[in-house]
Amino acid sequence: MKEKEGCATLKIKAVGLLSGGLDSTLSAKILLMQGIEIYALNFYTGFCIAEFRRRVGGKKTAHRPLINEALRVTGELRIPVERIDISLEYMKMVTQPKYGYGANINPCIDCRIYMLRYAREYMLKIGAHFVFTGEVLAERPMSQHRHALEIIEKESSLEGRLLRPLSAKLLPPTIPEQNGWVDREKLYAIQGRGRNSQIALAEELGIQRYLTPSGGCCFLTDKNYARKFRDLMTYRENKILTPKDVILLGIGRHFRLSPQVKIIVGRNEAENKHLSQYGTYQWIFEVMDHPGPIALVEGEPNDTEKDIIAGITSRYSDVHYFPLVKVRARKKN
Repeated sequence: MKEKEGCATLKIKAVGLLSGGLDSTLSAKILLMQGIEIYALNFYTGFCIAEFRRRVGGKKTAHRPLINEALRVTGELRIPVERIDISLEYMKMVTQPKYGYGANINPCIDCRIYMLRYAREYMLKIGAHFVFTGEVLAERPMSQHRHALEIIEKESSLEGRLLRPLSAKLLPPTIPEQNGWVDREKLYAIQGRGRNSQIALAEELGIQRYLTPSGGCCFLTDKNYARKFRDLMTYRENKILTPKDVILLGIGRHFRLSPQVKIIVGRNEAENKHLSQYGTYQWIFEVMDHPGPIALVEGEPNDTEKDIIAGITSRYSDVHYFPLVKVRARKKN
C-alpha cells in the first residue's frame, strides 16, 4: 500500500509482533497481500518451551524439529525480522505484574504491554505507520477480551495505531483503516477460542506449515512450572528471579525438604548434564556403579536430609529395587 505525500509516493510500513504461531503468521500475510511493508519483531523472554528444549536438549522428530518458528516464517514470507532478548527485564515483570496472573503465572496483559511499548519505539525509529499483532478477540481469557485489548492499546501508547487484522471488523476502525492505508473490507471478524476459522484461512492463503494452533509455547502457562515457581518465590526472601532459576524451574523433579533445602532430580541425560553444570557451591548426589539421575541440592542439608536425598536419588535410578544402593554425595566448589 502506498500513500501520496506531496509529489512523492510514500510506502506504508508496519511493525508486527511475530511469534511464528498461526495467528501472527496469518496477520502478516494479510497485510503483505495489501502491499504493506512489514518489519517483524520476535522477543526472547527466557520462558519459551521450544527455545528451552533447544538449549537444554530435547527429542527431535520429523514432525517437530527444534527450530525457531519465527525465523522460519519470516524467511518464507520474505520479511525482515529483529530478534530481541528481553529476558532480564522480563524476569522482573513476571515476579510483580501490574495486572496480575492468568490461570497459572502468566502475566499476559503486562507481557503484551511490554512488547508493544518496544514495538512503538521501533515504529518511531524506522518511520513506520502502525503496529499489528495476531491477537484474536476472546481467544485468550485473560488478555484478549475486549476490555483487556483496550487496556493494552492505551498502556502501550498505541491508541489508534494498533491493528489486529484477524478481528479488526469486530473492533473500532484504526488510523490505518481510516486513512486508507489498509482496506478494512479485506480484514476479518474472527473471534473465540476455536481455531477452525484460522485453519480455513491458512488453507485459503496458501499457508501449509504452522505450529499447532492451540499454542502453548510459554512455560508461564504450564501448571507444573507455575507450582515450582510459586514454591521458589515462597521461600526466597528477596523475591528476585535469576536466569539460573528460569532454567532450573524447567528441569527435573523438584522436592522441597525444608524452607532452606530443595532438590532437583534429573529425568534424562540432558537434564543430568545441566544439573551438573549448575552445581557450583551446591551438593550433587548420584548413584554409583549403575545408571541413575543427578540430584542437585539447593541449600545446606543436614544429615537426616542427606539420607532422604540419597533415598530419592536411588528411587529414580535403574536399581531402586535393590536392598542396598550406593549413592555418592559431593559438594562442588
